[in-house]
Amino acid sequence: MIRNVERYLADIRDLDPIGWWPPAVGWWLSAMAGIALAGLLWWWIRTPFRIGSWRWDARRRLRGLSRRLRGQPVKQSAQELSELVRRIAMARCGREACAGLTGRAWLEWLREHDPKGFDWVTQGAVLIRLPYAPEDPNVGADHLRRLIRAAEVWVAAEPGRCAASDSQRKEKMPEAA
Repeated sequence: MIRNVERYLADIRDLDPIGWWPPAVGWWLSAMAGIALAGLLWWWIRTPFRIGSWRWDARRRLRGLSRRLRGQPVKQSAQELSELVRRIAMARCGREACAGLTGRAWLEWLREHDPKGFDWVTQGAVLIRLPYAPEDPNVGADHLRRLIRAAEVWVAAEPGRCAASDSQRKEKMPEAA
């Protein structure tokens, strides 16, 4: 009888070792999550509109001003836009490049550094005149809306025309004085 038992037990053998390939489902999910996280990190580093950057702040302020155009006087909106465009220029090209410019020289500087070639000299003249003059019935919210849109395009554009000072750009927009 012992012989018969040994014969039956001899057929039992150990299980094969577990191979390393293919990985279990958990490893596949971990790998996909890692790749997605790396992609998001790459996108966050490359995007100009990171939360807290000067571009993000400028875009937020321009959109807020655009929403408030109907409810506030055009003169007040022009003042805010004039200040905001100046702060955007300083954040983009540095304080030394544009902070001391006034009048037509300021508008020509804006036109030269605008990547889309917006005509700031003729269209943007209200930014110089309107904040310091009485209300102008010829200037309406539509005109300011065009200027806001031009400023938004300028904020979104890749740096290029301020190449000498691009490396010195600030991550925050300069605060109002």
